[in-house]
Amino acid sequence: MSKLGGTSVIFDLDGTLVDSEPHYFEAGRQTLAAYGVPDFTWADHERYVGISTQETVADWKERYGLPATVDELLAAKNRRYLELARSASRAYPEMRAFVELLAAEGVPMAVASGSSPEAIAAVLSGTGLDAHLHTVVSADEVAHGKPAPDVFLEAARRLGASPAECVVLEDAAPGAAAAHAAGMRCIAIPYVPAQADAPEFATAGLLLRGGQAEFTARSAYDWLAGAAGRS
Repeated sequence: MSKLGGTSVIFDLDGTLVDSEPHYFEAGRQTLAAYGVPDFTWADHERYVGISTQETVADWKERYGLPATVDELLAAKNRRYLELARSASRAYPEMRAFVELLAAEGVPMAVASGSSPEAIAAVLSGTGLDAHLHTVVSADEVAHGKPAPDVFLEAARRLGASPAECVVLEDAAPGAAAAHAAGMRCIAIPYVPAQADAPEFATAGLLLRGGQAEFTARSAYDWLAGAAGRS
């Protein structure tokens, strides 16, 4: 039996399993440029890290006074993102190793993401992570995206796990807040290091302030094993 006992692990996707934020930025930059907003910067993009694409484009419409509907903006951004995701998605090596370590021990795993189902599928297949990650929940499938707990609670339901048995891996403050609201423990790996002091991350059981540079599969596994022993 696994040293992790009855623990289930739920992964955020973008910025946690895969380095997809540059693709989201480029898709957003191209989409906004097409609608007459030519100066969207990485700093502008950072405010949307961790929230769903639907909520992102709804904010764009209001912030930039765009004439397009939210559905039109969503379709335009998703189309551009999928082109990038299919050709050039990269899993973080230590995250891939962690997934493989958990899979070898039969630990139940899921992905819970603010991306569309199509985007999630493209990234998981493009990186080969779909070999191990079969349970997937998109924010499009639930009533509210992060920081609401809906995606994580639905992932737990599909895994047949109680929230208290679940550990979430997250890179963004809204996701850490969602994990806490769901009653789940959290390993936080901030994508934007300057956000490591955000109050949402203070609720994490393990906070890796250095982000992916600090994350290793073995240390995460050892922390999970210790947490399982304490729970």
